[in-house]
Amino acid sequence: MRPRLGHIQFLNCLPLYYGLVKKDVLLDVDLVKGAPRDLAEKLLANELDIAPIPSIEYCRHRDELLLIPDISVSSRGEVKSILLMSQVPAEELGSRTVALTDTSRTSQVLTRIVLAEHFGVTPEYVEMPADIAHMMREADAALLIGDDALRALYAPSPLLRYDLGSEWLELTGLPMVYAVWAVRRDFATSRPDDVRQMTWALGESVRYSDDHLDAIAEYAARWEVFPVPFLRSYFETLKFEFGPDYQQGLSVFFEKAKAIGQVEEVAELEFAG
Repeated sequence: MRPRLGHIQFLNCLPLYYGLVKKDVLLDVDLVKGAPRDLAEKLLANELDIAPIPSIEYCRHRDELLLIPDISVSSRGEVKSILLMSQVPAEELGSRTVALTDTSRTSQVLTRIVLAEHFGVTPEYVEMPADIAHMMREADAALLIGDDALRALYAPSPLLRYDLGSEWLELTGLPMVYAVWAVRRDFATSRPDDVRQMTWALGESVRYSDDHLDAIAEYAARWEVFPVPFLRSYFETLKFEFGPDYQQGLSVFFEKAKAIGQVEEVAELEFAG
């Protein structure tokens, strides 16, 4: 049985997918595409073996999962694709409503942390589908992630834009890890060779994409509304590494999530292999 590998169906993981295609890795796996939240649910339901999931979901389900080393979806400051769009300055949101997109859990928690610690406010939160027009009819600010956030960044808008990667860096001085690649503990135990092979393949894909960002941007521009320079800049902003400072940033994120009641315990980072 071939490993069942999840893939985030946002532009932020296109460089990795591009590398997997060019390296012929997809011939050896069953690829399942979806939003980060959906991939986490499938991984926990044993419908996937390895998948990129919201980093907060690793903390919530650490007993069932291990981390794949050396790979994440992160940024060191600006991320471009995780935006809080607001009708008023963020420091005025305390008595107002903020709509949270329902497609990712990490960004929801990040929004709560940034607004509480960086801007000193605790608004009322509601979760809803990522439709900016509907969100802004129901709330005073809206969290958008992924391609929805990129479209909001690219289009002219009277709304204030807060890049949550930048806000996190100002708050902590650390990178922010939005998604991690996780493997089910039982799969890692029963099929360690497959885990090692996929870890190697993902690393090779990252290295390949780093060397071919122009080609990836041109490839994406064929069906996206964004021009090549915009996509190139976005792909340069994203970081797929998971070194010590990124691990520290993730641990601090877990600590802050616990402080505001979003997780019960701070998970240690345990890696497969």
